[in-house]
Amino acid sequence: MTNENAPESQPTPAETPEPNAEPAEDFGALLKEFERSHTHKPASGAKQLEGTVVSLSAEQVFLDIGYKTEGVLPRTAFERNAEGVKPGDSLPVSVKGRNEEGYYELSRFKVAQPRDWSALEAAYAEKLAVVGTVTAVVKGGVSVDIGVRAFMPASRSGTRDAAELEKLVGTEITCRITKLDVTDEDVVVDRRVVLEEQARGLVEGRRAAMKEGDTLSGTVRSLVPYGAFIDLGGVDGLLHVSDIAWGRVSKPEDVLSVGQELQVRILKIDPETKKISLGLKQLQAEPWVAAADKYQAGQRVTGTVTRITDFGAFVEMEAGVEGLIHISEMSWGKKVRHPSDVLKPGDTVDAVILGIKPEERRISLGLKQTLGDPWAEIQQKFPVGAQIEGPVTNLMKFGAFVQLAEGIEGLVHISEISADKRINHPSDVLRTGQVVKAQVLAIDTEKRQIKLSMKQLVPTSIDEYIAEHKAGDVVSGRVVEESAGRATIELGEGIRSVCRIGSNAAVAPEAKTEAKADLSSLSSMLTARWKGNAPAASNRPEPLSAGQIRSFKIVKLDAETKQIVVELA
Repeated sequence: MTNENAPESQPTPAETPEPNAEPAEDFGALLKEFERSHTHKPASGAKQLEGTVVSLSAEQVFLDIGYKTEGVLPRTAFERNAEGVKPGDSLPVSVKGRNEEGYYELSRFKVAQPRDWSALEAAYAEKLAVVGTVTAVVKGGVSVDIGVRAFMPASRSGTRDAAELEKLVGTEITCRITKLDVTDEDVVVDRRVVLEEQARGLVEGRRAAMKEGDTLSGTVRSLVPYGAFIDLGGVDGLLHVSDIAWGRVSKPEDVLSVGQELQVRILKIDPETKKISLGLKQLQAEPWVAAADKYQAGQRVTGTVTRITDFGAFVEMEAGVEGLIHISEMSWGKKVRHPSDVLKPGDTVDAVILGIKPEERRISLGLKQTLGDPWAEIQQKFPVGAQIEGPVTNLMKFGAFVQLAEGIEGLVHISEISADKRINHPSDVLRTGQVVKAQVLAIDTEKRQIKLSMKQLVPTSIDEYIAEHKAGDVVSGRVVEESAGRATIELGEGIRSVCRIGSNAAVAPEAKTEAKADLSSLSSMLTARWKGNAPAASNRPEPLSAGQIRSFKIVKLDAETKQIVVELA
């Protein structure tokens, strides 16, 4: 029985309603109710819908599909990035799901949902995609309900492992019937082929939206010796190693890494192969544009040797700007056989700009110009007649090269090696590296040539004769030959001098006929001369003639030129 006098239970403070308070509401339940009342589902068995374009944004196309909420398609799902699409256009679409913003995600993929075997046969014949629900994981794959029980092999599920396959249970998938046997009720479906076709459609749509000159974001997918493959959102492009940077890049991995995000520019799209060529350096200022103002001939610069060739060395002065040091500009005198004898990659060198052609992207550099021209003061350091000493650097058939100083070599011709014997080849008496003494005979600064002589430093009979005599000495000599104004006099074996014939010396005329000597007159003349009272006319010198032996007075001795000048005594 109920005790009527018992006090009524009092509500707790939390249960006591506030004055004018509205009843508490479950907002989660309200939201679900709203979605149920505002969401239309397609008629049974009809997954394909007709969508009408409402508006377009930079990335998406919005469509009215008959639901309270609009559906969206990416612009890449259309040709030319939806350039020709406009509000009011209609097209068939399928619902894939809903995105984070609440819009229905659509697909242009044609989908059917058969309800009987005849519908299945039609979908199989037309190769239409069908919608089904994964019901269980079975041996070798999964079971899919597409109106009838179908089998989908694990390899055709589009999953990577068993864990992903398990996650498909209870989800709705789009697949294609690959085998249909009505009699045995044997149906096999393939989800992977549908995913691949959808992916290809997205790729083609994205590829169609690309054009040369576009700047896009991409991810380095892989590195190869000749460049890097960049993922542009399902579409691969090749960034060639020559287009990574303005400076020289030996290996892509020196500046790029897999997974790296970067901005690239589309340089070319091959209309036949669909290959896309990308550039990274094109997004930076080209250094050669300012090269003409920055570099001038005669300027001294510093750079790094990037590579060596048979004809020279390339030097990078700044990223993207290289100059060439030709092999002929590496040394003033030393013959460089190969640039690698002087430089190697990685060397830091100073050089002088010899010429610049910005329009051809060429700069000529000189290495030897930074060392100073040793030929500038060659005549002061090694005047003609000077004696030098140096090693033999090279032996040739025609002579021997001798080093006078760093970068300076002179040639001793084969005829100037020895005065005593005939030499067939310089190697008969000389060897490379042997230190020899020589005399400078001539210098040609324009041709950068120095003529040397070794035999000039070897004492000869004329050297000894000059050393033993002095100007004023009276010596005997034989007249070798005479001509107008001068005669050649032999003073000893191999020693000849020049006699100047003055007004007081006569040259004997050539005898036309042989005359008989007057012995009586000759005897009286000699007696008179001996006694010193010969007539004045008889004091005149006897004329010179070849073969005479006469007395001569030395007028000049020149040891350097080995020249002797005499006159009649």
